[in-house]
Amino acid sequence: MIIPHPLLGPRDMAEFTYLGAASLMDRPSPEDGLHAMHEHVYLRDNPAGEHRELWYHAQGDRSWLVVTRNTLTQEITCVELARDIALEALA
Repeated sequence: MIIPHPLLGPRDMAEFTYLGAASLMDRPSPEDGLHAMHEHVYLRDNPAGEHRELWYHAQGDRSWLVVTRNTLTQEITCVELARDIALEALA
């Protein structure tokens, strides 16, 4: 699978490490308690179809990407830098 990196262009998926659902960026706060953290870490969906995922460019520029991918067809429809998404959430 080829991932179209927003800064570096098309890259082979072997350069990346898959880190799970992009919703993992929205961690519970310590005030939410251990139960909320347990659910966040261990109780994840396994969707069929379009899914937003975190990928880490381990063998490249070490950027974090949010890749929107169809898990049935492997088609990638969107790739964004995770830092841009995080900064938008703060604004």
